[in-house]
Amino acid sequence: MKELIQHINFNNLQEAQRLFHGRGHAYPGYEQICVDWLSPVVLITLYKEESSEHLAQLASLLNDNIPQSTSVQVQHRWQPRAPFELLLGEDVRQTHALESELKYHIELGNAQNTGLFLDMKNGRDWVRENAKQCNVLNLFSYTCAFSVAAIAGGAQQVVNIDLSKASLAKGRENHRLNQQATDKVIFQGVDIFKSFGRLKKFGPYQMVIVDPPSFQKGSVNIEKDYGKILRRLPEMVSDNAKVMLCLNNPDLTEQFLFDKVAEYCPQLEFVERIGTPKVYQEAQSGRGLKVLVFSYQ
Repeated sequence: MKELIQHINFNNLQEAQRLFHGRGHAYPGYEQICVDWLSPVVLITLYKEESSEHLAQLASLLNDNIPQSTSVQVQHRWQPRAPFELLLGEDVRQTHALESELKYHIELGNAQNTGLFLDMKNGRDWVRENAKQCNVLNLFSYTCAFSVAAIAGGAQQVVNIDLSKASLAKGRENHRLNQQATDKVIFQGVDIFKSFGRLKKFGPYQMVIVDPPSFQKGSVNIEKDYGKILRRLPEMVSDNAKVMLCLNNPDLTEQFLFDKVAEYCPQLEFVERIGTPKVYQEAQSGRGLKVLVFSYQ
């Protein structure tokens, strides 16, 4: 575990971030381990079983290197329901993640995900930088982090769409946490694939964000469903609209997105890639998060 610690930069911990990304297979022997900093919590995520001795050693080393930490916890993603376990310090269940001067509610122990996907930081920054005066459609909005970033960037309106009303409620709380009025924000707890007429009602949009889960039983199968979204874009967007397409399936490369665009919405012209933070090293190119920006022509 001492070798793992040597790969972590402890010098800039003002913001929430991933500290170690073993899942990228760039560090042989540590593929099952990720470490996140969600002040004041150090969160270790395990994707397969680790010995209690090694886990205790890692917790102690992390705690020693992060004076701001008051809690070291582990999430056992390899177990059913991905339970959390307190290793050191206080049993912190709620905190706020600070990222690019914005805050997001974090919950530990209530669900598999904490409320913020740290690998999408650069995507949220891009939205903030490009959302001024835009009517934004945020599909699969989860806790509305993109929406918070868009409003901070001067968006005219943001329409958040997610099947989970509980996630949208947390999204509303995220806006309030940042003292953002929600009169410019719409929350729609609906099935995207049954509600295109309703989405069109709030348009036309100058920015669309498509960030679906790879697979969600009874809701989303990304290989089959991405095209359904793309073919409806022409009904909903303005000319020159910015469209951010996201893909977080390790078995699908960015070529999947290019192929779907060519088949279902060839009016989209590729503009740029948005990379992940440097810590997300991947031994095999293309397996991590993919984010592509297009312009509707």
